[in-house]
Amino acid sequence: MLAFVAAQAIVLAIALGIAWSRGRTLEAVEESLRDAEPAGATAPADEDVTDRLRRLRRRAENAEFTLGQRLRDLAYLADLVGVGIVRLTDELRVEVANTAAHVFLRRAPGSMVGHTAIEALGDHRVEAIARGAREAGWSSGEVALADEAGSTGATLVVRARRSPILGVWLVLEDVAELRRLQRIRTEFIDNLSHELRTPITTIGLLTESLARDAEGAEAALAPVPPKMRERIGKLEVETGNIAQMVAELLDLARIESGGRQLLLDDVDLGRIATESVERLRTFADRQGVTLLVEVDPGLPPVRGEASRLGQVFANLVHNAVKFGPSGTEVRVHVARAAGSRPAMLVASVSDNGPGVSAADQARIFERFYKADRTRTAGGGTGLGLAIARHIVEGHGGVIRVESEEGRGATFEFTIPVSDAPAERAPATAAAPGAARG
Repeated sequence: MLAFVAAQAIVLAIALGIAWSRGRTLEAVEESLRDAEPAGATAPADEDVTDRLRRLRRRAENAEFTLGQRLRDLAYLADLVGVGIVRLTDELRVEVANTAAHVFLRRAPGSMVGHTAIEALGDHRVEAIARGAREAGWSSGEVALADEAGSTGATLVVRARRSPILGVWLVLEDVAELRRLQRIRTEFIDNLSHELRTPITTIGLLTESLARDAEGAEAALAPVPPKMRERIGKLEVETGNIAQMVAELLDLARIESGGRQLLLDDVDLGRIATESVERLRTFADRQGVTLLVEVDPGLPPVRGEASRLGQVFANLVHNAVKFGPSGTEVRVHVARAAGSRPAMLVASVSDNGPGVSAADQARIFERFYKADRTRTAGGGTGLGLAIARHIVEGHGGVIRVESEEGRGATFEFTIPVSDAPAERAPATAAAPGAARG
């Protein structure tokens, strides 16, 4: 991001340099013409005209040399920040290209100037980005270039802006190394998660066996010390937490890498909300929290994957119950989003917990981030909300939080309505009104 800001500043400097230098060239020409034809002068001799023309040519050459020096200096500055800069004319011919641009596009130094965009850039996708910027004012995209052997070469983020004067500016940034590191991170988490699953499953089975043996000992009138029962219970809880952490790590890695594609269908968001709440009702009862579900009548279906949307509800409701004081309520509501274009449904999960501070709200959906309240209650991996954000955004929606410290929190997300006609929801789906647990 810093490199792109620097590139924008350099582009502006080059544009101003071109405009200033061209202006100075015109001023030099005008000044020379004034010198060549002073007011009230008679027709000069041939030698005087030749001398003035010589001086005029010398001034034009000096101005052109100065312009070239400034452009080279600015192009050198652009190379220092590691971005490629290309200026195209309105006809999409290369007018200026720095060294970095030639390197990224595998072109010989200086070979791009004067050629058309497709000839110089060598990829129709980059040219399409430039055309989009010329027509719409801006355009951007990521292009993976192939080398001569056909394997993947540089991966460029291309940002194009229409010049306020003439032509189009392209800023090229090589992100191949960044993408490689992201793949390494994803593969590492994937492999680690798979390797941890076997020992965690074994520990879980051994813990269950200990719990059953303790119950058998009690039935055989062989008392088990209270501390041992307590430790077995804690072992079960911690083993479950580790298993959940591994599962969420693997899930998030697959989502971020794009390895898990959504299987979209027309689904009933109200039914998904109700079924997700029912799965957590036993957990809520143990916490002393009442679950309420309200679904507005006559809602159209949404385009999504039911299991993934259910995961969003489960993560949000689980957090709300975990941090909700005993004797309070967690409210789930599904309705139409007022005034949204395109049409959306909005789902919200509200609690009466400690709330989320303004500082935490800006980062609450980042992976591994934990607000202060999660450091003091219930633990957690810090991945549930990050997973929910990825799923919602993958469906074309937005997730956000509204909260005041000490006054609870409301997590709300939107999902686009399907183009298919709405169907009548079955009686077992989330019926209008509130369903109390």
